[in-house]
Amino acid sequence: MSAKKVEGFPKEAVAFLAKLGKNNDKNWFLDHRDEFEEKLMEPAREFVTAVGDELKKVRPDIIADPKTDKSIFRLHRDVRFSKDKSPYKTNLGILFWEGEAKKMENPGFYMHFEPKTFFAGVGMHIFTKDQLKIYRDVVSQTGPNKELADAAKKVTKKGYEIWGKHYKQVPRGYSDDIPNAEYLLHNGIMAGITVDNVKELYEQDMKKYAVKLFKDMLPIHEWCLKYIVQG
Repeated sequence: MSAKKVEGFPKEAVAFLAKLGKNNDKNWFLDHRDEFEEKLMEPAREFVTAVGDELKKVRPDIIADPKTDKSIFRLHRDVRFSKDKSPYKTNLGILFWEGEAKKMENPGFYMHFEPKTFFAGVGMHIFTKDQLKIYRDVVSQTGPNKELADAAKKVTKKGYEIWGKHYKQVPRGYSDDIPNAEYLLHNGIMAGITVDNVKELYEQDMKKYAVKLFKDMLPIHEWCLKYIVQG
């Protein structure tokens, strides 16, 4: 069966990222600016709007802003402190978030496209210093602790992973003799899934598929919103 174009995020968008990976310089990019807009950015904006409309049915306050540096991460890299001076990312990141803080300090729904890999994640990638203190205090309490474990169980039963484990030991001042103490080893908490064969995605409506993934992982988002953001 021949592959169909993904509705909302077409095969040509991934193909552009692959070509950019082989021609990662400013002159090539400027020569292909029209292709960048047509093949990557226009579908990305449509994707943000369509998926955002569906997410708002379950989380009305979700922010889905189809602009660069809003829901669509910019392709330009900050190379000031990097040995790699390639000017452009060869992936596309898209974020839908909920909360009044800076977008990366809120729980949200993230999608990441590369030429050979796709992944989706829900939750909070890395806590701020203040959020990490709140998280640890909350996880040390029986009620929120159990709710997090229950939320994680719901999403892992559907085939997703829990990401964010960072530390090797429970931090000083907290007990490792509590249920689910392993969550104290986290510096962020996300549910996620990685797809290594992007071609599989061309067989389905990408917008519907993304919404399904996000809804499956919704319990982690709701836990983060309840305990880390709203307190």
